[in-house]
Amino acid sequence: MDIQEALALRGEPESYERQENAWLLEHITKIDAFDLVMKKDQQLTPEQEQAYVEGLARIAAGEPLAYVTGSQPFWTLDLKVTKDTLVPRPDTEVLVETVLKLDLPEDARIVDLGTGTGAIALSLASERPNWSVTASDIYEPTLEVAKYNAEQHDLDQVQFILGSWLKPFGRQFFDAIVSNPPYIDADDEHMPDLATEPERALVSDKNGLADIEMIIQQAKKHLTVNGWVVLEHGYDQGDAVRHLFTQAGYKQVRTVKDYGGNDRVTIGQLGD
Repeated sequence: MDIQEALALRGEPESYERQENAWLLEHITKIDAFDLVMKKDQQLTPEQEQAYVEGLARIAAGEPLAYVTGSQPFWTLDLKVTKDTLVPRPDTEVLVETVLKLDLPEDARIVDLGTGTGAIALSLASERPNWSVTASDIYEPTLEVAKYNAEQHDLDQVQFILGSWLKPFGRQFFDAIVSNPPYIDADDEHMPDLATEPERALVSDKNGLADIEMIIQQAKKHLTVNGWVVLEHGYDQGDAVRHLFTQAGYKQVRTVKDYGGNDRVTIGQLGD
């Protein structure tokens, strides 16, 4: 099988499936996806062909491409991904952009709760080397993946803490508390599409708002004066999350839209 035949095994020309085929082939052959067309007549080795066909079968069975390749690009980083982690989504980059635009001290103290692959914490640390960034997660195998990603990108300044939300942080204070917490209701119609990813990183009680509410409440005891909470949430949860912030006494509450124009990130500042 040559590269052209391999690319055509799934999907129509110009389709997203064809793009995934190219990314999978890039991973297997180490040929840049943009160069695959130039080398379309190159034959795959039997090992490459087997790996490619098996990879396509896993994707067809519902596995994300990132689980098949073991990595996912996010921000400017390439991150290791395992079945112990959620696959970082492009929309979460909106959260990173939002934090970078805040008026924070030069030596700001930031914590990323439920860090997963470390996507948010490591992106912030890569952009702001003077910030003190901490990443936490409740599940040790997940935290090990985040630590590995930090090492791969020489982001040794990031600290890692095992524990649930803000419980492990005693009397520590932060200028910004950020998180992409579980926010999907267990009965959400999209859950079957996410069946291969860890449910603990996706599902939350109270119509998906339980963890968001917990972070908003706990954060009040861990924010510096005028500190911020920045949370990702579902496209239809903007009103509810703004209400939770306002009810808890936060000011400057507003919602930022994602690249698709949907409500995605809500922020609030702790008053004096």
